[in-house]
Amino acid sequence: MNDNKKHSSNHNSRDQHRINEAITAREVRLTGDNVNQGIYPIQEALRIADRAGLDLVEIAAEANPPVCRVIDYQKFIYQKKKKLKEQKSNSVKVVIKEIRFGPQTDDHDYNFKLKHARSFIGEGSKVKAYVFFRGRSILFKDQGEVLLLRFATDLEDIATVESMPSLEGKRMFMMLAPKKGTAPKKQQPKPQVEAQAADSDSK
Repeated sequence: MNDNKKHSSNHNSRDQHRINEAITAREVRLTGDNVNQGIYPIQEALRIADRAGLDLVEIAAEANPPVCRVIDYQKFIYQKKKKLKEQKSNSVKVVIKEIRFGPQTDDHDYNFKLKHARSFIGEGSKVKAYVFFRGRSILFKDQGEVLLLRFATDLEDIATVESMPSLEGKRMFMMLAPKKGTAPKKQQPKPQVEAQAADSDSK
């Protein structure tokens, strides 16, 4: 057995793959480049891998018989880790910011929150806008819907509506997401804004 195979065998428990002599099946289904695929006794499969200067790696232990591939195990592990790293770097964490309105929000407060929403969406975050109805203000639910639709219209150049306004208890929600193809803006150092600023109750 070559040194590479001895070295690979030491990684069996850590990488969760049986390789070479650690494979316990009596026969295996062999795959790999430049290999005559088929079912072989384990000793014959090991000889084929050894002659190629490669490792015999069990890639589907639950199969009957187990599937083994003749490959360079170190390269296999490297490519696997590289793929996982790329998937992790490409995955985007979805951040949802909330914007709260009252049913009779005035223009000053509305524009203030619209500015915050543009900032959030520009950073790549979704925006969950909602109108909170306190007490008898639930009578103004139609006004709340009109306000949210106005909000969506004022943001239509950078955002799409994921869910139209819907009433849940004392709150009417609407979800907005950045338009596809719009790259998030790089955040610049700026004074910290209190979270309550964008979410404060409207008079």
